[in-house]
Amino acid sequence: MLSELIRRNRSYRRFHEEERVDITTLRELVELARLSASSANLQPLKYILSCEPDKNSLIFPHLRWAGYLKDWHGPDEGERPSAYIIILGDREIASTFECDHGIASQSILLGAVERGLGGCIIGSINREALRDALSIPRRYEILLVIAIGKPKERVVIETVGADGDVRYWRDKEGVHHVPKRRLDDIILNI
Repeated sequence: MLSELIRRNRSYRRFHEEERVDITTLRELVELARLSASSANLQPLKYILSCEPDKNSLIFPHLRWAGYLKDWHGPDEGERPSAYIIILGDREIASTFECDHGIASQSILLGAVERGLGGCIIGSINREALRDALSIPRRYEILLVIAIGKPKERVVIETVGADGDVRYWRDKEGVHHVPKRRLDDIILNI
């Protein structure tokens, strides 16, 4: 059921790195993105797939993992993603990419959850260094990187407290807590 997939679709940042994700699975996830909505149906998105340790190691250093966790600089070796999908915008097709990459990312992650995987959409990227590391031509704008793997952490949803603080945090056991606003707080009666 879709509601259950959405509830299980959290931003996972620690993975069982030894659990491989194969290229066929990545292609199936991108197929879900391909079939998703696209502004003006331009379909300007392109994808780079990575599921080999050597290529993954070229991607990992250029990602920033969790802005609210100031003392954590990303997953340690053994807890890193087994795969990545890099979403690019083809500037020869469109000059802006509207919300296409958001729609595509959500489709990819829901497909990953359905397969027992998890992921994290990463927008904090050293784009120029990643472009150089992978020799990505200038015609492609680096929009997002999706980290994918078998989750190694528990993520729980909580209600935002009276102080309104939405910052996620980890407890002593490493459980990742994500505050969400209440439904009545986001629906306006206008």
